[in-house]
Amino acid sequence: MPAPSHHNSFADWLGSHAVDLAHLDPAAPLDDLEPLRGIIGDARVVAIGENSHFITEFSLMRRRILRFLVERCGFTVLAYEYGFSEGFPLNTWAQGEGPDDDLSAHLAGSIPVGVDEPVRWMRRHNATAETPVRFAGIDIPAAGGSLLPALVPVADYLSHIDPEVLPAVREAVRIAGSFAGAAAAAAAPAWTRLVPAEQDALSALLIRLVIRFRALAPLYITRGDQHSYDIALRRLEAACHADYGFRAMAGLYSGSGLTADTSARDVYMAGSVAWHLERSSPGTRVVLVAHNAHIQRSPVFFDGHLTGLPMGRYLHDSLGDDYVALALTSITGHTADMRPDEDARFGFAIEDTALQPPEPGSIEAAFADAGLGLSLADLRRARTRASGGPGPDRIRIQSTYLHTSVVEAFDGVLNTPTSTVADIES
Repeated sequence: MPAPSHHNSFADWLGSHAVDLAHLDPAAPLDDLEPLRGIIGDARVVAIGENSHFITEFSLMRRRILRFLVERCGFTVLAYEYGFSEGFPLNTWAQGEGPDDDLSAHLAGSIPVGVDEPVRWMRRHNATAETPVRFAGIDIPAAGGSLLPALVPVADYLSHIDPEVLPAVREAVRIAGSFAGAAAAAAAPAWTRLVPAEQDALSALLIRLVIRFRALAPLYITRGDQHSYDIALRRLEAACHADYGFRAMAGLYSGSGLTADTSARDVYMAGSVAWHLERSSPGTRVVLVAHNAHIQRSPVFFDGHLTGLPMGRYLHDSLGDDYVALALTSITGHTADMRPDEDARFGFAIEDTALQPPEPGSIEAAFADAGLGLSLADLRRARTRASGGPGPDRIRIQSTYLHTSVVEAFDGVLNTPTSTVADIES
């Protein structure tokens, strides 16, 4: 009789150790999520992922987990895959300032990755909560679509603090505005059409401004204050990382890119999480929402090539067990593939794609073989299995797969039996 495969052995293990969940409704009772406590422990940062943006079930599940972590575990910061600079007005709104209908205006130019409903919940929660929940953006501006959300506030800051350098930042704003888009998929092609002299001038201006910021920190702080300086510098660093990202993406698509060159965005996001933690009171705990490929600890490979080190790798290196990554995935249904389309609003069209049966060796196949539906698995326990091989070696990313040791990449996986694409306009 042949020995059982590693995949089937893992499915058997999963069937014995995963726990069923009762609800997807964000307003439903939270008792079924209590097993999460054993996974997160005392972690300061708990990341909640998704294998694709624009999926209804993932959005609902994240909202439930946010409620659980805030209401039952004392988390007080929601950090999101959303621009660092753009996050400040969202936090102001979440704290109760401004009319209720202002949120739509704040989000009008943003990719609809599901930030609206969590922030609406935060505003309602904060109206009566003893300890309010704070929103924190961590990403480069406009998801890499434009440097302007970071550079325009920097120009305003410098007009008061260092007007001598305003011509430099205004020139950077001018060049950045010439290719700005709503997302990286729109801006990156426009950036490649700039003449090399403009590309190089923008990079040189940004580096010059960052070095001057750091060199003149005592003077800037004396003329203003520490907090305003810290925010302005972090915004400027966001513009630098986004600018680097344009070069990295151009190299990736042309086949001339450097190994792992797309890591610039992820190291910025990890640094932003640290930035917010350092400026929070002791004991602050953060819920972090981003794509699975950003929160995983293991490097990202496509077609056998190392393309990037994810945010989760940096956070794990700096926080150790204080960082926990929870992946979200599904067995069947549909996913949102993103096809480049410069005529679309964000530079890509969202294609509602039917999922094929899970590939053997995937975490999705293991959930299916175990007969599991809406469920949660603690993958840390899988790392100490006495036998059965290394476990799944791939996890879905939209309609394809990202090849990685799933039990090493994530601390837990939440599975929905099916997924549907949200009704949004791209």
